[in-house]
Amino acid sequence: MKSIINHHIQLTNNAVKKIKNFTLIKKNKNLKLRIYILGGGCSGFTYQFIFEEKINKDDIVIQKEDVYLIIDPISLQYLDGGKIDYIENLEGSKFIVYNPNAKNTCGCGASFNI
Repeated sequence: MKSIINHHIQLTNNAVKKIKNFTLIKKNKNLKLRIYILGGGCSGFTYQFIFEEKINKDDIVIQKEDVYLIIDPISLQYLDGGKIDYIENLEGSKFIVYNPNAKNTCGCGASFNI
């Protein structure tokens, strides 16, 4: 596994709990949460999340407790210093990003611009 770097992005306790629950439901402790950035969305870029096992050779791995967040170097430049949380409310449940690099975000929090 690539070296683990824990200072670029924080995972909240709620996010850690959700990742653990998902890996238990899927009966696969090798699953990791990947976050990446795509162009598009109402504010320019969108946050994307996927669970997967694969770690690419240039990925950055962030660990909290016994869960892992993986991110590619290009996406990291947009998210450096951010925090990943998991919320459940009347609008639904989702991972959300608190991004100090975002100049503007959309109302739902799924997209941003720099």
